[in-house]
Amino acid sequence: MRIARFSIDGNVAFGAVEGEGTVESGGLVLDIIKGIPYTDFELSGTKVPLSKVRLLPPVLPNKVVGIGRNYAEHAAELGNEVPDVPVAFFKPTTSVIGPGDAIEYPSFSDELHHEAELAVVIGRMCREVPRERVKDVVFGYTCANDVTARDAQRREKQWARAKGFDTSCPLGPWVETDLDPSDLTIQATVNCEQRQLGRTSDMIRSIEDLVVHISEAMTLLPGDVILTGTPAGVGPLNVGDEVAVTIEGIGTLTNRVIKRG
Repeated sequence: MRIARFSIDGNVAFGAVEGEGTVESGGLVLDIIKGIPYTDFELSGTKVPLSKVRLLPPVLPNKVVGIGRNYAEHAAELGNEVPDVPVAFFKPTTSVIGPGDAIEYPSFSDELHHEAELAVVIGRMCREVPRERVKDVVFGYTCANDVTARDAQRREKQWARAKGFDTSCPLGPWVETDLDPSDLTIQATVNCEQRQLGRTSDMIRSIEDLVVHISEAMTLLPGDVILTGTPAGVGPLNVGDEVAVTIEGIGTLTNRVIKRG
């Protein structure tokens, strides 16, 4: 099931996406959900065309935990070795935007990069999750773009500003709850030109590895997001560029880069 979060007439709700096609092509409708989707829920039967609503970030996470250097070719293209343990970092909630929202080019950077990633959405509060229970705590999966100020990342060593600035975490267009994430095509295009193309099967650490590792240290809450790393091909974004992240079985997340006002 595809679960979207949206606004219409000033109200915010969740809905199940029905039909075939894309956000842009039409043909999709939303069956409004009674309540929130992390618990048992019912479909209301009230349906609205997706073209009549504004899609929002599909979740409002308490925290976004990113994982760096989880694809060997990406680590190599930036001159890094594969780490012995997963490298984790945070992106604040203020970095999260939804499909169609603008990525604001930060004033402290001259080298902005896209990073297409599969995002894991947590569905229940959990801590110290055993490997065999990981599937029980995952709500679903969505597309993410771990937008990075690469020059600041090199200069400052710590990644808080480079990866945590406002609008640096586009998510969407919805959460797919029925998906095997082990071998999916993941790609990024800029102005319709392909930049990144990889498969989730190339991850060094699996989703199970990452959930176990992160939950050893902190409690994960419903709606929290784990970014699983990016394949090779990261590259520059400029003001005016349209960047799209497409993941097999989920859909496409599209955002445009603007100058920060």
